[in-house]
Amino acid sequence: MTQTRARLAARAMGAPLDRLDGPAKVTGTARYAYEQPLAEPAHLHPVQATVAAGRVTGIDTAAAEAVPGVLAVLTHRNAPRLAGTGDAELAILQDDRVAFRGQLVGGVVATTTETARYAAGLVRLTYDEQPHDVELRADRDDLYAPESVNGGYPTDTAQGDVEAALAAAPVTVDRTYTTAMCHNNPMEPHTTVALWADGALTLYDSTQGVYAVRAAVAPLFGLDPERVHVVSPHVGGGFGSKGTAHAHVVLASMAALALPGRAVKLALTRQQLFFLAGYRTPTVQRIRLGADQDGRLGAISVDAVSQTSRIKEFAEQTAVAARMMYAAPNRRTTHRLARLDVPVPSWMRAPGECPGMFAAEVAMDELADACGLDPVELRIRNEPAADPETGRPFSSRNLVACLREGARRIGWERRHPAPRSRREDGALVGLGVAASVYPVFWMPGSSARIRAGAGGRYTVSIGAADLGTGTWTALTQIAADALDVPVERVDLRIGDTAFPRATVAGGSSGMTCWGSAVVHAAEELRDRYGHEPPEGAEATGETGENPDTERYAMYAFGAQFAEVRVDADTGEVRVPRLAGVFAAGRIINPKTARSQLRGGMTMGLSMALHEHSYMDPQLGQVANHDLAEYHIAAHADIGHLDVSWIDEDDPHVNPMGSKGIGEIGIVGTAAAIANAAHNATGVRVRDLPITLDAFLA
Repeated sequence: MTQTRARLAARAMGAPLDRLDGPAKVTGTARYAYEQPLAEPAHLHPVQATVAAGRVTGIDTAAAEAVPGVLAVLTHRNAPRLAGTGDAELAILQDDRVAFRGQLVGGVVATTTETARYAAGLVRLTYDEQPHDVELRADRDDLYAPESVNGGYPTDTAQGDVEAALAAAPVTVDRTYTTAMCHNNPMEPHTTVALWADGALTLYDSTQGVYAVRAAVAPLFGLDPERVHVVSPHVGGGFGSKGTAHAHVVLASMAALALPGRAVKLALTRQQLFFLAGYRTPTVQRIRLGADQDGRLGAISVDAVSQTSRIKEFAEQTAVAARMMYAAPNRRTTHRLARLDVPVPSWMRAPGECPGMFAAEVAMDELADACGLDPVELRIRNEPAADPETGRPFSSRNLVACLREGARRIGWERRHPAPRSRREDGALVGLGVAASVYPVFWMPGSSARIRAGAGGRYTVSIGAADLGTGTWTALTQIAADALDVPVERVDLRIGDTAFPRATVAGGSSGMTCWGSAVVHAAEELRDRYGHEPPEGAEATGETGENPDTERYAMYAFGAQFAEVRVDADTGEVRVPRLAGVFAAGRIINPKTARSQLRGGMTMGLSMALHEHSYMDPQLGQVANHDLAEYHIAAHADIGHLDVSWIDEDDPHVNPMGSKGIGEIGIVGTAAAIANAAHNATGVRVRDLPITLDAFLA
């Protein structure tokens, strides 16, 4: 690792390079999955269940089949039998069972999108409808403990005697916090184009991982993975929802199988995303903190409850961040699930840390109040010398520097400790803070190939993804420094299983995994051919194990600060200022990094004030399943957004010294806003989103 880093003189890395894919995107020449030019493609529209639980007892497709232009109507009666049905989310149209409202129960293929959609509305189904249950409560008697939670973390952990420590603590906090169900809603909907030829399947898919899609789809159809070709050069956002294959990919593949040699295109509507593309589970979290009068924690307890579907388990790792964030000798965390008649939850930007740190950081604010301490000082007093859970030293931890710099940038000295102390132009004004953390994930298995071309040029190939995060640019910068050439001499190719294997773009792990593979490929090329390899010379590098992951605790840290104004008469909440300071290793590209961190904080503000998927318990579905009623932050909601970082170069995390930045920006933002609202009004909001009615009583 040390030898590798010594050869990475940061000439391209650290430069605020414009996005290399920017001109193609703004001129409309960047092709997304649905836009692939294919001869006479057919179009597919799903048929969805209109009950939340039960069985399909009758199907009438005659009217749909009679529509001119209809090529095929798929239901469980005529759909291909899948070779693998272990993943029940993907094993569609195999029987008559309905596990949630909106589940795929068929599809219509036609010559145009309009014809397919019209004919899909003519398919008539009857059901044996069964009672459904879609309500998450922490007092349910059927909650259960999963074997593990997302990321492979233990479900429950315990150190010391939490109950005794809480009973003996001079100061305690015991509160329950909730976060809402939220949906990812990327700008580009989930799209798939499928084409079968000679027993092989080609998928143009909007995905965060072409190899992840291939690994999911190949066993369903009994194919060798090499017979599935997945292409995804550009992705219009995902936020985790495109990190795993969903049922629509399988439906498109089935429809194309019915029309061999002809491509079938499917683009989910905005409304369909709310049923078929995952979401952030709602959570209920009981947080208990025990501290001495000086605010030093003696006990931390987090009991997290979330939901999963009947057909496939997903356990949000909500309490995991509390295991390592602050020093306390007595610690306990638990996760419990309710299995409901709902769609399958999945990843949404910073799963676990995002909802978990909202509750934990609001609880810390409440502890600061109870101890009469400044909230920044409270966090600094509870800085651990090593990871409290594992005992490992941190590879680097600059949270205190983030807190102090953020306090300076927001003007923390203007904060009045007593709520309702500051009023300006009819608004109550307050300042709030929250810390944030996100792990550095090292996932072996990525591989990159570098080929020397004419004139000192190099082609770098890897099956990575760019969902708007800047991969095209940052990975080129890493390659340029690894090869010791200008950026202009590097041609990057990504987003295709024809290129070497890459791990999924998830967990803020892309640059760590893909960049390391590129660096190792460059080293191999230099070792074989020197600094002037002949044209056609080629080398491959892989991301193997990093022994430092067993020696150090590796995390990125940050501190978010918010200024909130609450109208004293109407309760309307505005956030004119947000400041975020982060410690995320070496910053590969300041321009794209700032964009990612600003985007994360904007999404955190949206979570704090707007986003809430309302589950209708009678229908068993999200009622506000469109962007007219599912509110997300707009330009008018965003005031001054200040993003900065601490200079940090971590020698243990990867050859570049970088950490992930795609998710940490969202983690503490909602808590900072809630804490600022309390400072402004004296009203403690423990349930997201924060709405004006909370301040009217």
